Amino acid sequence: MSDPGFPLEDRAEAGRRLASRLAGIRLERPVVLAIPRGGVVLGCEIAGALDAELDIVTPRKLKDEHDPELALGAVMHDGSVFLNEQVIAARAVGETYMRIEKEAEIRESMRRFNTYRGGRMYPSLEGRDVIIVDDGIATGATMFVAAGWVRKQEPRRMTIAVPVIPAEMLDSVRGQADELVYLGAPVLFSGIGQFYRNFPQVGDEDVMRMLNGFWDRERRK
Repeated sequence: MSDPGFPLEDRAEAGRRLASRLAGIRLERPVVLAIPRGGVVLGCEIAGALDAELDIVTPRKLKDEHDPELALGAVMHDGSVFLNEQVIAARAVGETYMRIEKEAEIRESMRRFNTYRGGRMYPSLEGRDVIIVDDGIATGATMFVAAGWVRKQEPRRMTIAVPVIPAEMLDSVRGQADELVYLGAPVLFSGIGQFYRNFPQVGDEDVMRMLNGFWDRERRK
């Protein structure tokens, strides 16, 4: 079901509206996994509303050498990889470039994973309802690799929750999860930011402040 109420005011509003949708799903021991950086804003809203545990996943896009907006695939901190073989073949991407790009983005994924979490024990996902959250999907590469990584942790059920996704990607993203929850799937899509009135950059310090604030509140309950 699509909600045409765009543009969204900001990421916080997007999180609240997604939380309202997710509240109608029966969840068992839910854990929300937010994709930094922007997805953490939504993750805090959703986890708070659903009384769920909150943590992160840190997929990183593999960028084309000549067009950084074009995704050749994506990687996770542990080396898990999703490759868009059609794009790689069409762009005639060299093996050396791909190896260097993978290594660089795996390092950045690990840096974010460790820096943002500060050594916290990672929650077990086995047998739990996991909700992967981001502030939107454009190419899908980072969500695909994150969903594949989560699936290996054997959750009971996996939901992908995003405010906006290109209409042409609905079927492929649905195929990655047990459920896809979204607010809108426009046919005309030039970038995630076009669907928000306020879409500021989110930095490392912002992510750590939000996560630590959420975790501190949970400890005081």
